Amino acid sequence: MTVLTSVADLLRDPAPVLLDVRWQLGSDTGRDDYLAGHLPGAVFVDLDTELSAPASPQAGRHPLPSVQSLQAAARRWGISAGSRIVVYDAGPATAAARAWWLLRWAGLGDVTILDGGLAAWTAAGGPVEAGDVVPVPGDVRLTGGAMPVLTIDEAAALPGEGVLLDARAGERYRGDLEPIDPRAGHVPGAVNAPTTANVGPDGRFRAAAVLRRQFAQVGAVPGTPVGVYCGSGITAAHEVAALAHAGIAAALWPGSWSQWANDPTRPAATGP
Repeated sequence: MTVLTSVADLLRDPAPVLLDVRWQLGSDTGRDDYLAGHLPGAVFVDLDTELSAPASPQAGRHPLPSVQSLQAAARRWGISAGSRIVVYDAGPATAAARAWWLLRWAGLGDVTILDGGLAAWTAAGGPVEAGDVVPVPGDVRLTGGAMPVLTIDEAAALPGEGVLLDARAGERYRGDLEPIDPRAGHVPGAVNAPTTANVGPDGRFRAAAVLRRQFAQVGAVPGTPVGVYCGSGITAAHEVAALAHAGIAAALWPGSWSQWANDPTRPAATGP
């Protein structure tokens, strides 16, 4: 599976559909940042409203949208059958990976992440433009189910038969702090593999061989069942992308810790 598109490749061969997915937890400046400057022709994608269903304690903070609502959004973005799609955000692809994963899950094969995002693009001298882009609507038909997904019960059982990776920062995994969800800690048996380790100082994904070595250290190797969660299924998509870049298939648990922590019957482990 091809996961990444380099800035050099995009400069040589622009994609017909560029999606700007700038988003940060607790911030709503993504659209304003997009309007101030984005890759030429890029369409803004709202992670909270277009790449997620409404939050609930039962489903988590960023449940998957329905296929129907995602298809309607994809058509608004100008996606048609056979479109080549490149997604990006401000830098390390934490948000862009959500769009990459969802569109792959929805059945589209030619979707890649701009490695290094807008920061790498501008550093290479790539042009930017301001204002909104309203594309010609597309006619894509989405299906869903093309990428593996875990339910909360499947995630709970995975450590006994494979590897469940917790992509959050170490302090949240250990339960040292929990700034967002109602309980601190992690799923019993889960192994910490912070998403920040997937990229280098320049915000680009580490080489596939480097990622394979990193993931092997936590038991994630080809042929082993691997699942990934985070706080609400956003950075977990980045981890799934990094695993795919390394040649390792992995399932995403969309509800993640925000779903688990809201169920008082689920135990919370703490410590390393």
